[in-house]
Amino acid sequence: MVSSVLVVFLAPWLAEVSASFGPAEFFALALFAFVATSSVVTDSAVKGLLSLALGLAIAVVGIDGVSGAPRFTMGSPLLFDGFSLVTVTVGMLSLGEVIYVACIARHAEGESELLRPAGRPWLSGAEFREALPAWLRGTAIGLPFGVIPAGGSEIPTFLAYGAEKRLDARRAEPRFGKGAIRGLAAPEAAGNATTGMSMDALLALGLPISATSAIILSAFTQFGLPSGPLLFEKKPELVWALLASFFIAMIVLLIINMPFAMLWAKLLLIPEPYLYAGITVFSALGIYASGSSIADLLILLVIGVVAFLMRTFDYPLAPLIIGMVLGPLAETNMRDAIQSADGDVSALVSSPIAIVLYVLMAGAIALTAFAKLSGRAGARA
Repeated sequence: MVSSVLVVFLAPWLAEVSASFGPAEFFALALFAFVATSSVVTDSAVKGLLSLALGLAIAVVGIDGVSGAPRFTMGSPLLFDGFSLVTVTVGMLSLGEVIYVACIARHAEGESELLRPAGRPWLSGAEFREALPAWLRGTAIGLPFGVIPAGGSEIPTFLAYGAEKRLDARRAEPRFGKGAIRGLAAPEAAGNATTGMSMDALLALGLPISATSAIILSAFTQFGLPSGPLLFEKKPELVWALLASFFIAMIVLLIINMPFAMLWAKLLLIPEPYLYAGITVFSALGIYASGSSIADLLILLVIGVVAFLMRTFDYPLAPLIIGMVLGPLAETNMRDAIQSADGDVSALVSSPIAIVLYVLMAGAIALTAFAKLSGRAGARA
């Protein structure tokens, strides 16, 4: 709720600021997002960058928007339109996970017994008072990460949990490990605050900070909607209706989730073979319905196998999706900046805003490298 209120007041101001951005600034912003989501957030910078490179490689397949020449289509007309983000997303997040569970996870973990729910779905007054400070602290931690391309809500979630654990250790009777409500309240608040605030960066800057935001931005593109500050100028009715829907959605989620949480949990009682077979069927039906092409199903299968291999060898999926979404934006703005400067590449670093973004990017890389080197030195010690 707090993040949605802040988005309502901050998004128009941020859109006015981003209206002064040119091609060089947007290219620097996209590059900052690439580096942050692939090397800063992930455990392995090499794996993150390789995942990003694969996403960029997928993005350049098809007809070049400037020259009209086909690129990396291998002479096949089926690839002239490139790869659909919907097909890639479903293959990465759905079919790849199904193959992974069927081939590795289910055999590695074995059969697990489902815990039966117990207790009550509502907080008592004492529990509410216990959770309230953690909610506020988690919200404060999660809000800034909503406008920073740092890979979504994972980092603020862990930061909020770590902060609550350190605070709990100072209490006379520590509760962590015994059912501490703050250990759940703070991370959930941080994740929700980040997710809500991410719409600020998406609507005002056209910058997705997570895979989910990238999918929403792709939907805007498919419907011909502009991204960034132009969205406020050309489609203000859509922006404000979308912002109003946040508050309605939160009320609807409470109505749906609180009384029916036990009912949703019963979905886990469905046998895994039936559950994952159903996911596979509906994924294929959705892709075929969107394009009515057998080629899309073949691409879905290939992407699913690639996602399975990435999941198996612990390669992050978010950089690939963000690279595919922001790749065309970065390429277009880079070309525009260089062409407007008569081929002078230094135009990419001539703007003060772009220089600030590059400095921030270099600082983030340096801090991450220092933290990882310190962690390795500590582990060896």
